[in-house]
Amino acid sequence: MVRAVDRAERPVRTSVWLEGKAPRGGGARGGQPASLDRDRITEATVRLLDADGLAKFSMRRLAAELNVTAMSVYWYVDTKDDLLELALDAIYGELELPDPAADEDWRDQLRAIASGYRALLVRHPWASPLAGTFLNIGPRSIAFSRTVQRVIRRTGLPTHRLAGAISAVFQFVYGFGTIEGHFTARSAEAGMSPDAYFQQALSALKGAPELDDVLEESTEIMRARGGSTVEEMYERDFGFALDLVIAGIETVVLRGEG
Repeated sequence: MVRAVDRAERPVRTSVWLEGKAPRGGGARGGQPASLDRDRITEATVRLLDADGLAKFSMRRLAAELNVTAMSVYWYVDTKDDLLELALDAIYGELELPDPAADEDWRDQLRAIASGYRALLVRHPWASPLAGTFLNIGPRSIAFSRTVQRVIRRTGLPTHRLAGAISAVFQFVYGFGTIEGHFTARSAEAGMSPDAYFQQALSALKGAPELDDVLEESTEIMRARGGSTVEEMYERDFGFALDLVIAGIETVVLRGEG
């Protein structure tokens, strides 16, 4: 049993990027498989997380995927958390980030970043809980954050309003992408398309008379919104909601509110 005094003497874990854990070399050293390195381990981790989800991920499953022993994996990373943090940063590399210094409208750049981030969360539903767990200070995550900050600076907002604007845009995108990603994952787990899963859910609601008023109002809103598929509905809602946030930024700038 670990004594309380032992726990107190241990430094609190912060981040794999802050603990001096330089990438370890591969191959012939230490009797490790010649084809194994931290990049390959991270890539396999992302594949398993995409296929099975966060709850089912384990170091043993990863070792089996790589056809090595679990101890071989631990030669390259100290803990499962370290590996999850590496995987999270790796997928940020999928984002196509605009150049804030380019001669482009900041609105277009912001829409591009927001749309890319949403798509990332939908492709990798396991990423959203991890983004709230780790410090997100890996090189790819930092590149994303730096680009966001520089694009938001171009809006004309005063410096003390920039953090709030970033939160307004990207906490919205985070929430939207998380819900959409989880819906897509639940549909796949049920062996159904998102459209079929959505129709099944509506049918279930129709069997609950106490929800008739809510269902009727929701149906009216959805009919007015348009879109014949779940994908179309998500696209329309996301685009309009993002336009509302951008319009809010524009309004604050035009009014000179500081």
